[in-house]
Amino acid sequence: MDKKLARIMEPGMKLNFCVLVLFALASMLFSVWVGAAELVLVVLVYVFYKNRTKKRSAEIRRYVENLAFQVDDVSKHSLVNFPLPTTILRLDTGEVIWYNDGFIEMTGAHEGFFDMHISDAVPGFDTRWVMEGRAVCPYDVSVGERKFTVYGNVVRAAGKSGARSLLATLFWVDITEFARLRDEHERSRPVVALVMLDSYEELFKGLTESEKSMLTASVDKMLSEWTSPTNGIMRRLDRDKYLFIFENHNLLDLVQDKSSIIEKMHQIQNSEGIAATLSIGIGKGEYTLYELYQFASLGLDMALSRGGDQVVIKSKNAFEFYGGRSRELEKRTKVKSRVMANALRQLIRDSSQVFVMGHRFSDLDCIGAAAGVCAAVRKCGKPYYLLVDEEKTAALSLVRQMKQQPEYQDSFLTEDEAILRADGSSLLIVVDTSRPDIVESEKLLQTVQRVAVIDHHRRAANYIENSAISMHEPYASSASELVAELLQYIVTPQDVTRLEAEAVLAGIVLDTKSFTVKTGVRTFEAAAYLKQLGADTVEVRKLFSGDLESFVKKCQLIAGAHEFAPGVSLSVTSDEVERAVASQAADELINLKGIRAAIVVYGEGEGTSVSARSYGQINVQFVMEKIGGGGSMNMAGAQFADKKPPEVSELVKKAVLEYLAEIEEQDKKAAQEGKNGAKGGAR
Repeated sequence: MDKKLARIMEPGMKLNFCVLVLFALASMLFSVWVGAAELVLVVLVYVFYKNRTKKRSAEIRRYVENLAFQVDDVSKHSLVNFPLPTTILRLDTGEVIWYNDGFIEMTGAHEGFFDMHISDAVPGFDTRWVMEGRAVCPYDVSVGERKFTVYGNVVRAAGKSGARSLLATLFWVDITEFARLRDEHERSRPVVALVMLDSYEELFKGLTESEKSMLTASVDKMLSEWTSPTNGIMRRLDRDKYLFIFENHNLLDLVQDKSSIIEKMHQIQNSEGIAATLSIGIGKGEYTLYELYQFASLGLDMALSRGGDQVVIKSKNAFEFYGGRSRELEKRTKVKSRVMANALRQLIRDSSQVFVMGHRFSDLDCIGAAAGVCAAVRKCGKPYYLLVDEEKTAALSLVRQMKQQPEYQDSFLTEDEAILRADGSSLLIVVDTSRPDIVESEKLLQTVQRVAVIDHHRRAANYIENSAISMHEPYASSASELVAELLQYIVTPQDVTRLEAEAVLAGIVLDTKSFTVKTGVRTFEAAAYLKQLGADTVEVRKLFSGDLESFVKKCQLIAGAHEFAPGVSLSVTSDEVERAVASQAADELINLKGIRAAIVVYGEGEGTSVSARSYGQINVQFVMEKIGGGGSMNMAGAQFADKKPPEVSELVKKAVLEYLAEIEEQDKKAAQEGKNGAKGGAR
């Protein structure tokens, strides 16, 4: 550095002296004495120049060093007296190497922190954000009762051995008051809830006016007791619907209390023993009451579409679910089916063509419902096309039979063919699912503008939005049952082929486990209607027949099952298994004595799938949702593209144990509240 500074300060005179020497030598050719005199004079001038330059360089160097010292002294003085708490530490070890008085005052320490870790001064403080190149700590740092925002920067410093180390300078800004105001603002934000007595029709059916008044008073009293601690406002909007507005900090208490109001409401029963059930939709997070009301409406719709008797909290980015343990009560009416049938018929007639598809890895319910929809489209005189992946379907025999029918010649398309055919007037009817991520073709769903949905599964957090028609009935046994009801108002018996009637009936048989699970009066009415259309139950039964290899694989799955939790059996195999075989194995396991839920984890293609079954004592939909799946209370599943069966089985076990712990906690709380209520009544 000194040599470089000397070169900068030294004037470029070497060339000049060289020229003078050459002139002196040239003068010697004419006169030796004159040339010698000139040469001596040049040497004297050079010596004088070197002495003068040396003194000048020393003066400049002293000036620069003095200036540098003064600047360094000023910077040190500024850092020591900086008004914010400041620390310097080593990033590799977290060792504090310097701090100012503000940091001592901030931490309240009386002893030095030199050679100590930063976490000794501020417990729990992490410096990874500095190493990641961030200028501000991404979270508030608490020191005692105060909160700070930490700013930092990284510098490289040379050590005594010449090695360079990373140092971080941290500046601590007190935001205690700001944080208090921010938290107070968040706590005081309004929250809107819509509360619906979803069992109103069943609860008040056949009661006298006095009994209705007493029952209504009981419901109002329980809701009032629930809302009064919040100091919120509750008003009745309709005979079975309430509007509840309160502050956000009360929502935290309600969430911690989970679904106690849902469980308490079951204590109110009519003379026939039918319990009252609530569905609650809560909107939070937005800054206008209108948006919050819209979120609450979406939450209530979601709660009802999942069977009711639960709480759904809707924020800007997610749904949260609480409750939903009770069985669904059948609430469908023939009036609604007729209205939906007329709307669907008009929508089909206004379309140029109709595409029909279900979910990936389609089953008999999916293909059966699709066949029934095709019959309705044919009646309306419009062309129809089905999307089915024959390599990934559990209803391959039915698909092959349909392809042989003249009504389905050239009706089965691939995804690319369907997208090329689609136009602005096309209609897409999605059956047996409402989730956009598991449909047969997501690209076609995004391409076609008009979509109709027919589904019976409990709605998941992600669902097909902005559909022209959505017949979503979680109270139905199957999508095929819904389609059978629609067909009664769209077609005549001669418009439906025998194979189509058998396909729809097969879907009902599959999802009801031969009319044993989730079977209502409407289910038998739909089956009777299909029988009138010519469905042969023997042919339907043949659609469920498998080969010897599949039977052996099913027996192996059953033999490998074990009960890892009370009443929950689990069978795991890394072998590739057909989905229908795994489902049948789960169906057989659930029939065993003492088994409340049966889960089969198996390999499917490059990934892993899960099939879960129950008779309602355990809500397998909630269990599967914990691992990213879904379904209904009695039938659910999940798929993983990048996990192996052993890994998935651990996720399943964890999800089941969490669910059972939640149920046990709710049961204990309900029992305790029941005891307290009994004591209060005795007093």
